[in-house]
Amino acid sequence: MPPTTKLSPPAVSGEILLDFPQEHVLLITLNRPRSLNAFTPGMTDDLRRVLNWFEDEPSLWCVIFTGAGRAFCAGADLKAGIKTTGRQAETGEKIISDMHGFASISRRESKKPFIAAVNGSSFGGGTELTLNCDLVVASRDASFGLPEVKRGVIAIQGGIPRLVRIAGHQLASEMLLLGKTITADDARNRFGFVNAVVAPADVLPTALEFASQIVANSPDSVQSTKVALLLTQRHSNEETLAVHVRSPETVANFQGANIKEGLKAFNEKRSPVWQNAGTRTAKL
Repeated sequence: MPPTTKLSPPAVSGEILLDFPQEHVLLITLNRPRSLNAFTPGMTDDLRRVLNWFEDEPSLWCVIFTGAGRAFCAGADLKAGIKTTGRQAETGEKIISDMHGFASISRRESKKPFIAAVNGSSFGGGTELTLNCDLVVASRDASFGLPEVKRGVIAIQGGIPRLVRIAGHQLASEMLLLGKTITADDARNRFGFVNAVVAPADVLPTALEFASQIVANSPDSVQSTKVALLLTQRHSNEETLAVHVRSPETVANFQGANIKEGLKAFNEKRSPVWQNAGTRTAKL
């Protein structure tokens, strides 16, 4: 059994399921299939605890999100949402103060890769969650929508800026201003936020294959690169370089055991044996 099966994640409700399908990989399954995995406040609390733990657990290098049943995620459970318009200002302030966004994911800037295994429909916050993942696998029958304008609300938890950066203003407007639902093929070929469209039975295996390829690489290098990907969304090229080379993840890469192991393995014509990110070796 892989070592990650011995981990002790935080206790969660039955609304999310945790698994460790392969070494260094966490699988999170949204588990409200009768409600199309719509998020409750309790689910968000569960995910906040789990993802904070995941960030700090050195033996976990990658996370996959998927949904139970026929949907990936229908967004927020509207029955648990705002009850009166008089609470809008209070909710707006709460959104600003919630640094991780919808489901504690849509604005979370993790140093570790996120993969979405979209097994069905994805609407509202579910699409915002997807847009914040680094790699997205979708089933052929998957669909994506940001229908907030049809409900009198806004895709304000991270969906708007992410979609505009990926798809551009005009294509983003199709989803955001029209409330339009798009197919998995359109999400890949026109909008550009899906990496692979596969048969429904192949969604999770394909996501696991992506995860396998990630954890075959140096976790120090992967985490430093992920930080750079996020920095490019906020800074110019020169500013990104300056911040990136001084980041804790990049410093750890330069000073860690894995950079030495990677170069040594290359010279010895063998596969490298990586250690957890941040592992140091004694100075020679």
